[in-house]
Amino acid sequence: MTKPLTRGIHHLGLAVPDLDAARRFFVDALGWAVVGDDPTYPAAFVSDGQVMLTLWPVADPAHAVAFDRKANVGLHHLALAVPDKAALTTLFEKLRGWPGVVIEREPGFIRGDAGARHFFCAMPGGIRVEFATAFA
Repeated sequence: MTKPLTRGIHHLGLAVPDLDAARRFFVDALGWAVVGDDPTYPAAFVSDGQVMLTLWPVADPAHAVAFDRKANVGLHHLALAVPDKAALTTLFEKLRGWPGVVIEREPGFIRGDAGARHFFCAMPGGIRVEFATAFA
């Protein structure tokens, strides 16, 4: 087996309809930190200490085409790790009342009745985010 030439994800870029709403979702709802910004681009860079995201607004949100996971090639969803079932429940309770968040699937097992648990939501702007615990 050959040694991989890469080591994980350096950062992931998300085009969002509302930069401020996306920043608030990651910073205020999830507890991430703003690690940089570029008002001329414009972009915000946020991180949880493990993952960094670049957020930048689309040019014309009113005419932006939403991603269709059954028709488009591209990012299907962003999956973020949470430490355990208690943290997953806490996050779910917080996000189900967060402005602009749409819960897609309530917390449950990823497969069958054992192992990792998860839930899906759409963050403000519609990007699908999964939160998942490690496999037991």
